Amino acid sequence: MQGSKEEEGPTPKAIGIASDHGGFELKQHLAAKLREGGYRVVDFGDRQAQPQDDYPDFVIPLALAVAQGGLDRGVAICGSGVGACLAANKVDGARACLIHETFSARQGVEDDDLNIICMGGLVVGHAAAWELLQAFLGARYSGEERHRRRLAKIAQLETPAPKEIP
Repeated sequence: MQGSKEEEGPTPKAIGIASDHGGFELKQHLAAKLREGGYRVVDFGDRQAQPQDDYPDFVIPLALAVAQGGLDRGVAICGSGVGACLAANKVDGARACLIHETFSARQGVEDDDLNIICMGGLVVGHAAAWELLQAFLGARYSGEERHRRRLAKIAQLETPAPKEIP
């Protein structure tokens, strides 16, 4: 079984994490759990709970680092997780999804090469969030032809179309 995992890709070890004030407490909890699990954690902030902060200021740098290959995977957290997901998906190469159950945490990676998990710090408890994160980190992209084909269609949308001059 371990041999097949190696063929699908190495275990992610460098994990980025980011949150605004709505996800700050959950971010701190998950970062500590990741470190305890032997992961290298890169914290993109916020460094303290500041009610006036904005999730794009932290999530976009995280998404850029993941998309550019500087990190294996990312965790983006805001109050609901929706804003973090929207911001992360604006970055070419970032494939982020709001996750609330383990099937999608695993299947999103296996089929859709999900590289950023988004959660709501005000809607997901600590134990559930850790369970979701473990499923996300334990999954590997299958690389099956049908999944590559679908991702290629999505990637075409990331490339700006030439603008016509009127």
